[in-house]
Amino acid sequence: MKKVLLMFCMVFFIVASALQAQAAKGGTMYVAAKTVELKSSTGFFASARGTLAYGATVTVLQIKGKWAEVRSAAGSTVSGWTAVANLSAKRIVSGATTGATANEVALAGKGFNQEVENTYKAGGGLNYADVDRTEAQKVSKQELQNFIVEGHLSQGDE
Repeated sequence: MKKVLLMFCMVFFIVASALQAQAAKGGTMYVAAKTVELKSSTGFFASARGTLAYGATVTVLQIKGKWAEVRSAAGSTVSGWTAVANLSAKRIVSGATTGATANEVALAGKGFNQEVENTYKAGGGLNYADVDRTEAQKVSKQELQNFIVEGHLSQGDE
């Protein structure tokens, strides 16, 4: 058991080191979310500077904690801050020729494919209608900010 845990830790640190090296200044990364809103600073409620689509190529300008300042490779004037979690070191290939939806392509890029979905469904007891209903809910930035302030929650600023 200890050997398995040790091996897992070693693999985790190697992968984390590789991602950090890729995310280093000047590194090329790819947008791994359906859309990413680039911000003027690292704050969640910072003003928007632009939007990038899934698979867009970016150059990392700097890293600040969990945030990365990036510039779009397609339009060098589009730059701003996004969460590092929105980026991938792996090149993302557009699914336009496969007939898959943008959501399916995004999920497949994260390892969730039809086979994985079928396995979950076979286990029974999962209510996908509730998941769909939850994903369809929209909350304005103002409502979210009010919730955070009233609940005395951290706004994620570093």
